[in-house]
Amino acid sequence: MTAAPEPKRPRVFALVVAAGRGARAATGGMPKQYVPIAGRALLARTLVPLLAHPRIDRVVVVRHADDAALYAQAIAPLGVQPKLGAAVTGGAERQDSVRLGLDALAAASPECVLIHAAARPFVMTAMLDRLFEALDRQPAALLASRMTDTVKRATDDGTIAETIPRAALWRAETPQAFRYAAIRDAHARAAASGRRDFTDDASIAEWAGMSVALVDSGGGNSKITTAEDLAMAEARLGNPIPDIRTGQGFDVHRFRDGDHVWLCGVKIAHTHGVDAHSDGDVGLHALTDALLGAIGDGDIGLHFRNTDPRWKGASSDRFLADARARIEQRGGTITNVDVTVLCEAPKVSPHRDAMRARMADILGIDISRVSVKATTTETLGFTGRGEGLAAMATATVVLAATADRV
Repeated sequence: MTAAPEPKRPRVFALVVAAGRGARAATGGMPKQYVPIAGRALLARTLVPLLAHPRIDRVVVVRHADDAALYAQAIAPLGVQPKLGAAVTGGAERQDSVRLGLDALAAASPECVLIHAAARPFVMTAMLDRLFEALDRQPAALLASRMTDTVKRATDDGTIAETIPRAALWRAETPQAFRYAAIRDAHARAAASGRRDFTDDASIAEWAGMSVALVDSGGGNSKITTAEDLAMAEARLGNPIPDIRTGQGFDVHRFRDGDHVWLCGVKIAHTHGVDAHSDGDVGLHALTDALLGAIGDGDIGLHFRNTDPRWKGASSDRFLADARARIEQRGGTITNVDVTVLCEAPKVSPHRDAMRARMADILGIDISRVSVKATTTETLGFTGRGEGLAAMATATVVLAATADRV
């Protein structure tokens, strides 16, 4: 039976609004989005979880016309980020900046858009996941947190007029997510009407008649507004909990007629070859899966399907290099890999150092961080009967400190 095709995933862009001046943060004239927090610009910290999320296809920043140099300096530590599009120049007010940003995305035809404030660096992957779940069902959704303080309405002379029941009250946050065409049209209509009093994009959507779902952020998605907020963010991000990830992988191939096998990146003469779509290197395949598992990015079969003719006979170092690139795009570092080969033959020990050196080269790490071991199965099972070979691997990855990992 032919498997049903996977449903087409809508193209999602994230628009990060960073054109404000941030006067309340008392930053000595520097816009707050460029102020360093724990050694990295606030804007850069805001971008990292968006760039890393698999549902987001492109991230575009709307910046002030005067901030080109500041922007370039802020994003430089992020390195090459294929998802990060060219910055867009904003307008006089936030509402203008969002509208200009939405207009700039039109040529790329996104189906959905997230609009996010540069001053919210603490958005987490789990928050974005919940937001996307809501957007899959609703035309619009926003992150928000329940009001926990008692709320008072004041009179003109500063006395309490009433206490407002808080059960149905929420604090609006960002990102706010929308069907792209609908929110772009709503912004255009708002501009044409002369309305300038909208405080967020959800309020424009509401005004335009769109239903907007509330998504509980779960707390922690704070906005940097004042100097005190900057100080608290410095304390929060200055000593983050290390985000150490471990993944595991396993691969197996049966023998077939041939005169060599590939193991851990090394070609070894043997009485048989292996039956595989690519070169069948079980060591590199298992290690690729371990690295992908450490960052929660599927497996080798997801990214390199064995039905794709592009990978027919392909060298498996390409798969391992791709896993390395995915980790580096997330600001991660590979700290240790360990591969165990299970077979009766060929013998691994004569090639162990060459295998370690080859994998270290592919991964860009020191050979001391690479281990290769081999074991037999005491003639038990398919490997013991000499019908094939297998490998299992573990990998340790440390991801860059961001708000996801505080």
